[in-house]
Amino acid sequence: MHRCHLLLALLPALCLASARADDTGFVRWFADGTLDDFQVVSGSATYVVQDGVLVGRTTEGSPNTFLATKKPVKNFELQFEVNVDDQLNSGVQVRSHIATEGEQPEGAGGKLPAGRLYGPQCEIAIDGTAGNFYDEARRGTWWSILTKTDAVRTEAATKAFRKGDWNAYRIVVEGDHYRSWINGVPTADFRQPHDPEGHIGFQVHGIAKGTGPYQVRWRNVRFKELP
Repeated sequence: MHRCHLLLALLPALCLASARADDTGFVRWFADGTLDDFQVVSGSATYVVQDGVLVGRTTEGSPNTFLATKKPVKNFELQFEVNVDDQLNSGVQVRSHIATEGEQPEGAGGKLPAGRLYGPQCEIAIDGTAGNFYDEARRGTWWSILTKTDAVRTEAATKAFRKGDWNAYRIVVEGDHYRSWINGVPTADFRQPHDPEGHIGFQVHGIAKGTGPYQVRWRNVRFKELP
């Protein structure tokens, strides 16, 4: 077979291989440079993939923005490394929901605008809250407080996130059980039954007028669906 014909014949198989799980069951997100399985919701921050690194960049005047999975997920393990500008905080939504017109979720103080992503968010920040889960756009507080699991927020947990560096996150959600680790340190461990499935979303936080632009970067993003 001619070399060009052979290459064309192999391309579909190569594309499929890039989306397959590895020997440990993980799929590498963003490795192919595309965002085809994701959607930007809630704001107008921008997202691009550069050499396999997802880069989120603030847009002045935009509310919190999320690059969310198009399909909801249930049980999973998510691993990634993240580096955020000191002036910005961020997070990753898990089992979160996209509000419909006029929707007021249980625990929210009012109706949400259509398209607003809400639900549990694993925090990315340099202020000691990293790895804790915040109930974004709904109850507006930490799940460690709501579930009385503040004991896991030890001194080691609050210092696990390294300022100005890449930080390794591991998030496991199974049934009603939510757990997180940063650089191998446990940072959250609680149970809550309110969100049996939902979207994963990578946040670019809104910024004050006259500030920015700032960036948050995710690399080696690996996802595994669990039973």
